[in-house]
Amino acid sequence: MTSSFVVPVIDVQNSNFKELWPAMVVAIKTSSFVAVDTELSGLGNRTSLLAESIEDRYKSICHAARSRSILSLGIACYKMLSNEAADTYLVQVYNLTLLCSEEYIIEPQSVQFLVQHGFDFNKQYAGGIPYHKGNDKGGSDNQGVHIRALFTELLRARKPLVLHNGLIDIAFLYQNFYAHLPDRLATFTADLSEMFPAGIFDTKYVTEFDLRFSASYLEYAYKKCKLDNSRNEASVETGRHVYLEFCQYAGAMSRYVDHRICPAGAPNSVNTEICQSFSAFGWCSKGTKCRLSHDTDLIIFQDDKSKDDKRKKRKRQKKKKKEEIVDDDSNLDGAPQNKMPYLELNPEEGHQDVTAGFLEITNLMDSNTHEGENVKTNSEGNELGEHNTESTNTEVTGKSENKAESGTHRAGFDAFMTGYIFAYSCTLVKKEEVNASGEEQIWPPTSFNKVYLSGKSTPLNIVKSTFSKSSKAHMQKMEMVWGKKK
Repeated sequence: MTSSFVVPVIDVQNSNFKELWPAMVVAIKTSSFVAVDTELSGLGNRTSLLAESIEDRYKSICHAARSRSILSLGIACYKMLSNEAADTYLVQVYNLTLLCSEEYIIEPQSVQFLVQHGFDFNKQYAGGIPYHKGNDKGGSDNQGVHIRALFTELLRARKPLVLHNGLIDIAFLYQNFYAHLPDRLATFTADLSEMFPAGIFDTKYVTEFDLRFSASYLEYAYKKCKLDNSRNEASVETGRHVYLEFCQYAGAMSRYVDHRICPAGAPNSVNTEICQSFSAFGWCSKGTKCRLSHDTDLIIFQDDKSKDDKRKKRKRQKKKKKEEIVDDDSNLDGAPQNKMPYLELNPEEGHQDVTAGFLEITNLMDSNTHEGENVKTNSEGNELGEHNTESTNTEVTGKSENKAESGTHRAGFDAFMTGYIFAYSCTLVKKEEVNASGEEQIWPPTSFNKVYLSGKSTPLNIVKSTFSKSSKAHMQKMEMVWGKKK
């Protein structure tokens, strides 16, 4: 099984934002890619967010982004180290507590969920970094030390942007830190294609359509990638795998570090009955009152066992057919009784449609409305910290038994998990192709600018079509960001 390690997450508030600004900007500029996650004050009408029409769905997301706010922003900067072993990344993670200076709606269920998972609203209102939404109110919005200027630095860095189930995240980022959201979806995607020329990558799309995992909620995908990565590392074959290094922060900066423990991937008990709903979607309507197991490691263990059993069964059936031997295969194990069949994907059998699991509105956008994963209701050159690194082999002990803490539910750590999934998926890409600049192609080309759409078998393509134009606000912003007209 995988080894345990600790992820240092820098806690950023209004009191230390200016102090940490140089390190954050350098981390973004020198990164290979940036993973982002948000915690939100609410999403509004859940039913409309699953509208059959994507245009109607986008309008509902726009309404939510305009009337709600971002409470916390997670930024994980992954820098590939060229002088280290292949696929070694220096990782810096920041968790920014924000406070919108305008009126916004905050939903009771969002408050309940966030408080249950340790979000401190007193801390937010006392020390959150202030910001305003919508269009710029002056030229200073792209300069100085504030959140909107930090988002501008992210755009100027021209790095790949990585999210998990990211349509809502990117819409909120646009509305809160960039400009007023355009009314049409085609205009929105046209703007995004110019804002992030290095591409937008959605790890939920990668998990379902590239990696073909049995489930795709964030905690499951992260732990599954972590487990498969450790297997690749231990394999006698020369398979590629991910190494992580973290800065050890010294001096004043060490006061802002929140160490997040990543326990070893070993189930508490392989004989415990798991919760079917949590197994499939990463949430359960009963929450902490559920008597069944919400142990993600156990869920992954049972999924892997089920796939292994199916492979053995197919192998025996092929042998039986070839040798024309009648054999009783009643002793073969099938899928676990508590696992939903339509969620079991097998690359050898082809991709199955997993949209059936989203028929219930309460299952909406598994990472956006309920317990389990990143619920939206919910660098090198570090001048402030030493460049010493700590490998992922740092051993720690202890594992929480509290279901509410099965996922960390912090924007910073969720951004780290999102980045890890993407880094692992990159190890599966053959470095045979080169991009336009002559560099090696290390990002998954099949997921470039494809954002996952809940309940849909095809993604949202982030492109500028011949039938769409960029928004006026975006063109004005681009002139400020790049210093020239688009």
